[in-house]
Amino acid sequence: MKHYRWMIFALIGAGIFEPAMAYPERPIRLIVAYPPGGGTDVTARTIVAKFSEGLGKQVVIDNRPGAGSTIGTDLVAKATPDGYTLLMSDTTFGIIPGLYPKLPFDPIGDFQPVTHITSVPVALVVHPSVPAKSVKDLVALARAKPGTLNFGSGGVGTPVHMSGELLKIAANIQIVHVPYKGAGPAFTDLLGGHFQMMFPTLQSAVPYIKSGRLRLLALTSDKRSAAFPDTPTMEEAGVSGVVAMAWFGIHAPKATPRSVITRLHTEATKTLQDATIRQRFETDGADVVGSTPEQFTKFVANEIAKWTRVIKQAGIRFE
Repeated sequence: MKHYRWMIFALIGAGIFEPAMAYPERPIRLIVAYPPGGGTDVTARTIVAKFSEGLGKQVVIDNRPGAGSTIGTDLVAKATPDGYTLLMSDTTFGIIPGLYPKLPFDPIGDFQPVTHITSVPVALVVHPSVPAKSVKDLVALARAKPGTLNFGSGGVGTPVHMSGELLKIAANIQIVHVPYKGAGPAFTDLLGGHFQMMFPTLQSAVPYIKSGRLRLLALTSDKRSAAFPDTPTMEEAGVSGVVAMAWFGIHAPKATPRSVITRLHTEATKTLQDATIRQRFETDGADVVGSTPEQFTKFVANEIAKWTRVIKQAGIRFE
């Protein structure tokens, strides 16, 4: 019997055998590394009630903004790998390795993917006071007055920022980046007319577009959105090379037991199959994914490689 117990302990240590566990036994924290109001926060709040129902315990959203999302992300990387602290990851997760020379965590080595939730087109929107009614008009305005048009973002290295950098490169224009501490504060100032344009996720911008408080000019996706079929892609609008999709997913700390990852994946994908949630995402222009952890691992690795190339091309430096 003693020999048998030591064999079990050895198998557990090697990750071959995992003891049965009644997971979850208490509430789960879902870290959003941004203030409330942006696309990552909106996505988390869209799934959290149904996700909680499936898991049988409350999933609590915990907004931990700062330092280009690295504060909240690092919190999860260093959390106890027991499934009770998760990260609502997003496009920035694949951008920051190329942006920050010394991250306190490894996006691949310190995390275990659960699932890719959605992909969302990025929208080029302008304040109604801007005279441009199309991308062509906006580019002409920027060329006529270089350095006078400003675009806001939720911070350096966010997809909102990177999409603006792509437009600068592709259209050969000079527009000025104004970073904020989160998409929510950036939206507030854009709606107030403090700067002229922005590249938010379509999902987060829909209420302002439909109310007429922002004007939608184009999408940076490779196809039109079913939610806005009359809105051209950047390619169709005459500017090639501006393709960027925002994405959202769930990651856990790397050493989280496989049984926990399996349970989280099962309930997350069930949540995404819910007709009401799918309709909510699709109405906002989001494509529901629900990939396996292995598929999500490959996707994130490709994103890191892609955005590292873009950062180098744009000459972006983070001091």
